[in-house]
Amino acid sequence: MKRASLDDMLTGKESRYALVIGVAKRAREIADEFKEEGLITDEKPVLLAIEDFKNHKYNILEEEDDED
Repeated sequence: MKRASLDDMLTGKESRYALVIGVAKRAREIADEFKEEGLITDEKPVLLAIEDFKNHKYNILEEEDDED
Protein backbone atom coordinates (compact mmCIF):
# COMPACT_ATOMS: atom_id res chain seq x y z
CA MET A 1 0.00 0.00 0.00
CA LYS A 2 1.34 3.41 -0.98
CA ARG A 3 1.75 5.83 1.88
CA ALA A 4 -0.39 8.92 1.70
CA SER A 5 1.32 12.28 1.85
CA LEU A 6 -0.11 14.82 4.26
CA ASP A 7 0.21 17.46 1.58
CA ASP A 8 -1.95 15.34 -0.73
CA MET A 9 -4.69 15.10 1.88
CA LEU A 10 -4.60 18.73 2.98
CA THR A 11 -6.36 21.02 0.55
CA GLY A 12 -6.34 24.71 1.21
CA LYS A 13 -5.85 25.86 4.77
CA GLU A 14 -6.72 22.79 6.82
CA SER A 15 -4.37 22.09 9.69
CA ARG A 16 -2.64 18.81 10.35
CA TYR A 17 -4.36 18.67 13.72
CA ALA A 18 -7.78 18.90 12.07
CA LEU A 19 -6.81 16.12 9.66
CA VAL A 20 -5.69 13.85 12.49
CA ILE A 21 -8.95 14.45 14.37
CA GLY A 22 -10.96 13.84 11.18
CA VAL A 23 -9.14 10.59 10.43
CA ALA A 24 -9.61 9.41 14.02
CA LYS A 25 -13.35 10.14 13.90
CA ARG A 26 -13.73 8.39 10.54
CA ALA A 27 -11.75 5.38 11.82
CA ARG A 28 -14.12 5.15 14.80
CA GLU A 29 -17.11 5.23 12.42
CA ILE A 30 -15.58 2.45 10.32
CA ALA A 31 -14.85 0.33 13.40
CA ASP A 32 -18.42 0.83 14.64
CA GLU A 33 -19.82 -0.14 11.23
CA PHE A 34 -17.73 -3.33 11.25
CA LYS A 35 -18.95 -4.14 14.75
CA GLU A 36 -22.63 -3.49 13.92
CA GLU A 37 -22.46 -5.64 10.79
CA GLY A 38 -20.43 -8.35 12.52
CA LEU A 39 -17.63 -8.07 9.96
CA ILE A 40 -14.19 -9.41 10.72
CA THR A 41 -11.44 -8.04 8.52
CA ASP A 42 -7.67 -7.75 8.44
CA GLU A 43 -7.94 -4.14 7.26
CA LYS A 44 -7.25 -1.53 9.91
CA PRO A 45 -9.93 1.16 10.35
CA VAL A 46 -7.28 3.89 10.54
CA LEU A 47 -5.77 2.87 7.20
CA LEU A 48 -9.23 2.78 5.62
CA ALA A 49 -9.97 6.24 7.04
CA ILE A 50 -6.69 7.60 5.65
CA GLU A 51 -7.63 6.21 2.22
CA ASP A 52 -11.03 7.94 2.46
CA PHE A 53 -9.36 11.31 3.05
CA LYS A 54 -6.66 10.67 0.48
CA ASN A 55 -9.30 9.90 -2.15
CA HIS A 56 -11.27 13.00 -1.06
CA LYS A 57 -14.34 11.00 -0.02
CA TYR A 58 -14.27 13.08 3.16
CA ASN A 59 -13.01 16.60 3.72
CA ILE A 60 -12.17 18.71 6.73
CA LEU A 61 -14.42 21.68 7.40
CA GLU A 62 -12.93 24.39 9.58
CA GLU A 63 -14.44 27.64 10.71
CA GLU A 64 -13.25 30.70 8.88
CA ASP A 65 -11.47 33.35 10.89
CA ASP A 66 -13.38 36.61 11.22
CA GLU A 67 -10.82 39.37 11.29
CA ASP A 68 -13.21 42.32 11.64
